[in-house]
Amino acid sequence: MMVCVYEIWQEARALLGRLEYQRGNVEAALHVFDGIDLQVAIQRLQPSFSEKQPSRKGRSRGDSQHAVSQHSASLVLEAIYLKAKSLQKLGRLNDAAHECKRVLDAVEKIFHQGIPDVQVDNRLQDTVRQAVELLPELWKQAGCYHEAMSAYRRALLSQWNLDDDNCSRIQKAFAVFLMHSGVEAGPPSLAAQVDGSYVPKHNLEEAILLLMILVRKFYLGKIVWDPSVLEHLTFALSLCGQTSVLAKELEEIMPGVFHRVDRWNTLALCYSAAGQNKAALNLLRKSLHKHEQPDDLIALLLAAKICSDDSHLAAEGVGYAQRAITNAQGRNEHLKGVAIRMLGLCSGKQATISPSDFERSHLQSEALKLLDAAISLEKNNPDLLFELGMLYAEQRNLNTALRYAKRFIDATGGSLLKGWRLLALILSAQQRFSEAEVVIDAALDETAKWEQGPLHRLKAKLKTSQSLPIDAIETYRYLLALVQAQRKSFGPLRSVSQAGDDRVNEYEVWHGLADLYSRLSHWKDMEVCLGKARELKQYSAEVLYTEGVMLQGRGQVEEAMSSYINALLLDPSYVRCKILIGALLSKRDSNALPVARSILSDALKIEPTNRMAWYYLGIIHRVDGRIADAADCFQAASMLEESDPIENFSSIL
Repeated sequence: MMVCVYEIWQEARALLGRLEYQRGNVEAALHVFDGIDLQVAIQRLQPSFSEKQPSRKGRSRGDSQHAVSQHSASLVLEAIYLKAKSLQKLGRLNDAAHECKRVLDAVEKIFHQGIPDVQVDNRLQDTVRQAVELLPELWKQAGCYHEAMSAYRRALLSQWNLDDDNCSRIQKAFAVFLMHSGVEAGPPSLAAQVDGSYVPKHNLEEAILLLMILVRKFYLGKIVWDPSVLEHLTFALSLCGQTSVLAKELEEIMPGVFHRVDRWNTLALCYSAAGQNKAALNLLRKSLHKHEQPDDLIALLLAAKICSDDSHLAAEGVGYAQRAITNAQGRNEHLKGVAIRMLGLCSGKQATISPSDFERSHLQSEALKLLDAAISLEKNNPDLLFELGMLYAEQRNLNTALRYAKRFIDATGGSLLKGWRLLALILSAQQRFSEAEVVIDAALDETAKWEQGPLHRLKAKLKTSQSLPIDAIETYRYLLALVQAQRKSFGPLRSVSQAGDDRVNEYEVWHGLADLYSRLSHWKDMEVCLGKARELKQYSAEVLYTEGVMLQGRGQVEEAMSSYINALLLDPSYVRCKILIGALLSKRDSNALPVARSILSDALKIEPTNRMAWYYLGIIHRVDGRIADAADCFQAASMLEESDPIENFSSIL
């Protein structure tokens, strides 16, 4: 009798407290809730779930007692939950979190095997679901981030009988917390891991896993579409460079969820970031069709950017950039500088395949004017500074190029390798080899070990230019040691894709060493290095060219010519082979001179600043009796020799 009265008193306090809370009297509600004893409710409800269910004949009385116990306990649990909410509103967040945790601890004591799908009071289930969702939020608000992490994992790994919407909200909140909290969670405890299941290694992986689960739930129709989930997934996958995975997720979203043009544009961004420019441009062409959204500024700029990387698409890119300039008005006027820059880049790329010298010169001049106009609008844009430096360097305006290269390094704090390489190449073109070496040494101090490959190769070429071949060979030996260390870090079973991502490229090291031995006429050593390079890249125009140099050095002229021709079959625009083919043909009878002149002229269309092409073209003109033309070619070769870098500027890109 006394127990029954006490339970009625507890229920009355729970009901009174809920009424005060609903009226907004938080402090009064808290005062009422303080007198409720949670342990009595646990003891009262726990036996009713641990006892064996009665037979069907005697179930009515047992079921009645069971329902009464659940109702009483659910009122008490709800009261403790509302107590936590009251403490939250009063700013007592730690106390609120502890009270909310008491609710969940009590439920786990009552239901040892997790909450069953049936025979649970709806109010009790609602209280549990709300408490599970509230606890991590309380810990976050209290600044207890590790406790919040544990609460999220407890919510998702324990059997609370959550519905899909409730579980999805927790998963989304946990994913956002993992990405932005700044607290490294580490993998779940071993007790929570299932044999054979994937275990995320860090916060970002765990967040991506949760977000992809949410997207999958939407595909299966379990939850309604939430655009913010895709936004968070886009951010997470972009951080780790997995935009191709994001593209796959976007392709699986059913039509009608969002506009097709938005899907095309987002997919184009994903494919472009993944290096699949052809697929990206095809999507943008659909997006910018006259019947879709032809004036979308971002799509126009992206299309122009993609076209600026390919000389055969540059003319198409000019059209996109001009349309972008026209549409960069009003609230989008701040993008006008970007549009002008894209137009300048496309014009410069278009010049490289121009059929006439006049048109090429005009396009190059126009490109410089446009980039200068863009820099007046975007004075601190490091990409623009680098592009201007490259363009001036390729046109041999070395003093101006040097100024832009220095500005680029200042703007980026020396954090980008390409800035140091450009500066060193410009100094080498000015024949300031010792200063270029100082720049390389400074760059090595600022660069991680695995990223130093291009710098060391450049240093080796500087040593060669200063007639220090032994020092150059030592530099290549150091690079080979780095290659060995890099291979050990991956292990013997590394994949082809991993080998392609090596920062110290073994193929380039062996090929560079072979090229160095060819300058020294050490043909046997060169042959060994070429063999190593061929093992790594069997079909390479560079290897065939170097092999031709070796054969020519040994006096095997016809075999050398075959190697050069084979190299051109692999890469028709390989200038070094064109030059040597033209040089060999110039030594034959007069019938071969027109072919040699045509090949060398073609080489100069690709690389107008190649001094060797001008030199051999001058020889052909001299043999053919065109003395004035020969003099002009020799003069051009002489001028270019004075500003010839140790490596083509285009090698930086």
